[in-house]
Amino acid sequence: MTFVVTEACIKCKYTDCVEVCPVDCFHEGPNFLVIDPEECIDCTLCEPECPIEAIYPEDDLPEGQEKFIEINKKLSEQWPVITAMVDAPDDADDWAQVKDKAHLIDKGD
Repeated sequence: MTFVVTEACIKCKYTDCVEVCPVDCFHEGPNFLVIDPEECIDCTLCEPECPIEAIYPEDDLPEGQEKFIEINKKLSEQWPVITAMVDAPDDADDWAQVKDKAHLIDKGD
């Protein structure tokens, strides 16, 4: 099993989770983070660190978030690893409660 970053992270991109990851499985895109399922060791450390509750175990995803399993896998193959906390975007709090924002993922291509 792996953990999955879900839609809530889009345009928020808080990186509290990155600081606690012992295996550097987070990858950073322009406005979203993803977890590499091949690197994640299911340690559970990242989940409680996310201030907007955007990280879930693969087997416990909220309804409608299942597509993020494949999104995390695919984008982790394209985006660079992030190993240190960085500042969230200035408007992150404004986006924290916005729903249905999957179409806003900036894939950087």
